[in-house]
Amino acid sequence: MTTTILAANWDRLGGTFLEAIVDTLIMVSLTMVVGGLLGLLVGVLLYTTRSGAVLQNKPVYWLLNLLVNFIRPIPFIIMIAMFAPLTLSVVGTTIGRSAAVFIMCIAATFAVARIVEQNLVAIDPGVIEAARAMGASPLRIITTVILPEALGPLILGYTFIFIAVVDMSAMAGYVGGGGIGDFAIVYGYRNYDLEVTYAAVIVIVVIVQIAQLLGNWISRKIMRR
Repeated sequence: MTTTILAANWDRLGGTFLEAIVDTLIMVSLTMVVGGLLGLLVGVLLYTTRSGAVLQNKPVYWLLNLLVNFIRPIPFIIMIAMFAPLTLSVVGTTIGRSAAVFIMCIAATFAVARIVEQNLVAIDPGVIEAARAMGASPLRIITTVILPEALGPLILGYTFIFIAVVDMSAMAGYVGGGGIGDFAIVYGYRNYDLEVTYAAVIVIVVIVQIAQLLGNWISRKIMRR
């Protein structure tokens, strides 16, 4: 059987392509803000409630650790179906960009939490002990010692999460979220149009490369101070 490869009609697809890029940027940006902040909070709590930490609380640590270990490994495409009832209750629908962003925020929160915890664990305990010996409160230690000490590595961690979120956005088309991934499947793969597929891939690569370079540059600047 012979497969016919059609040439892209950019006069017809140009506007849709730009809209798909905007959809992806919106989904990724919202997810990074909401999931990034919630993940930072959960990650800090994971680190500070562990045994011997400034907010030592074994039940809280055990519960958060269990939650992160349960949700983080779930593939995003399965998570879309798994959290459909919750998505419907919170967003009011299980399809569209809002539904996709809601699930992406859940996935990003627990992915960020583990990365934040891993970066905070690498902090020299002596720095924290010195702050505790000087009588600093737990909140002050967190905001003026722990987070500043880990800021450079945290930025690299968030850069990694950004790339993962872009990957999630590519699957948002399964719930009608739109985006570049959906554009590549609908107008590229299903129409046997490799030009459209390659154009979508190039845009995604460019977005990821810009984020990676920016993250590396900011991290180097911070760690040199």
